[in-house]
This record gives sequence, C-alpha cells and structure tokens, in this order.
Amino acid sequence: MIRTPRLAAIVAVVALLAAPSAFAQASAPASRAEVKAETRAAEKAGQLTPAGQGSAPMTKGADAGTPTTRAERKAATLRARKEGTLQPAGSTQAGDVAIQKLRTTKTRAERKAETAEARKKGQLVPAGEGSLKP
Repeated sequence: MIRTPRLAAIVAVVALLAAPSAFAQASAPASRAEVKAETRAAEKAGQLTPAGQGSAPMTKGADAGTPTTRAERKAATLRARKEGTLQPAGSTQAGDVAIQKLRTTKTRAERKAETAEARKKGQLVPAGEGSLKP
C-alpha cells in the first residue's frame, strides 16, 4: 500500500507514460514500400476511393471503359471541331449557351456610362455573388 498522496501520484504518472510505449511496440507502422504495395494492390482490385468527394471505393465492372477506341474519339473530336459543333471547355449549361448567343446593341461608351451610374447608386453586385441572367 502507498501511504503518501505524492508517491501515489508519481506512480500513476509513470504508469500513464509507460502504457502508450507498450502499445506502440505491438503494432509498428508499415514501411513506405509496404504502403505502396498495398495501394497498388487496392488499385488493381478497384478498391480505391476516388479523389475528391467520393464516399465509397469504385468497383470495376465487366463493362468498364468505352466501346470506342482512342483513335475513334480523337477523330470524332476533330470532326466536331471542323463542323463547329465542339462544345467549349467548362460549363455547358443552357444559361451559358444562351448568354454566348446574345449580341449587344450598345457601344462600349454606353456600357461604361451605365456601369458608372450603377456604381454611384450602389447597385453593383460584388464579383462572384451575382446570378447569371440571359
């Protein structure tokens, strides 16, 4: 039996400090080579979670991939570019397409004057906070 509170506190602290080191030796961390090998095996098995917002590992199905070859896809892209039907990079929502088709009837000076007037009245929307209006 320990009779003094100070001695009891010291024994308790020593026991708390010794416990993690005993558990750490039971399971040593994997080496870099082992982790790389595990990752390659998971990739081949289709068990990796996709980067970003993926919530579950992607599984490879029997019909994985496209039925067309790379050469066929490249030819189709070149054909669409020549025909002018190639979609622009980025968003291709209906609102974006409608805005691209609009042509202005105002001169640059008229637009600048309208912007200056809206700035004076405090009607300008801060960048990135507005909505697209065709």
